[in-house]
Amino acid sequence: MAGHSQFKNIMHKKGKQDAIRSKLFSKLAREITVAAKMGLPDPNMNARLRAAVLAARAENMPKDNIERAIKKASGADAENYDEVRYEGYAPGGVAVIIEALTDNRNRTAGEVRSYFTKAGGALAETGAVSFMFDRVGLIEFDRKAATEDAMMEAAIDAGADDVSTTDETHEVITSVESLRDVAKALEEKFGEPRKAALAWRPQNTIKVDDDSGEKVLKLVGLLEDNDDVQNVYANFEVSDALVAKLAG
Repeated sequence: MAGHSQFKNIMHKKGKQDAIRSKLFSKLAREITVAAKMGLPDPNMNARLRAAVLAARAENMPKDNIERAIKKASGADAENYDEVRYEGYAPGGVAVIIEALTDNRNRTAGEVRSYFTKAGGALAETGAVSFMFDRVGLIEFDRKAATEDAMMEAAIDAGADDVSTTDETHEVITSVESLRDVAKALEEKFGEPRKAALAWRPQNTIKVDDDSGEKVLKLVGLLEDNDDVQNVYANFEVSDALVAKLAG
């Protein structure tokens, strides 16, 4: 997805891999626990839990960790997390959506607000920017899972709306309603996807200058580093030169 994949790749290359993996596993475990608590603790009977487990497997999260996170949902000491969405504007007029799972709304809201302030942006009311995004299904495969043409043909035949291919992934976009069926059809053909979940897709992207781009990427980095933040989406593009500079 424009913007999201680009900054995700940059942040992963810049970070310390061990620290990133530890934090990522914690976030994946939290999503697994919440999904299991909201429905049946069986991935085959709980679409959200299946998506969470797929995402964990794609990041090579140990099987024991996954099973422990599922069991934690039924334990007496299981934490209660609220699902919260924050929206705001980053430098350059870039719209940002943040999805979080938190056990303390005041703490998380305060931290997210401080990140926007430091970056020269502003947190806004829920709904202030989400109208510029579409709620879609996102199915992600490794690039090596299929050729670009094979993935496109199979995705369209399965009822997908769009496919975009990068050097690292195939991203298949579906309607919210058809996500499950399309994911199942593609899994039968190409194996387990890296991800199959709901996402926010920008209707249009904004090309920002390098100064604003650095500020936006710094904001995204702070947000993604927060323990409570699960996903960050933004509607911006930066120059190839800035991507090369930051990734280097």
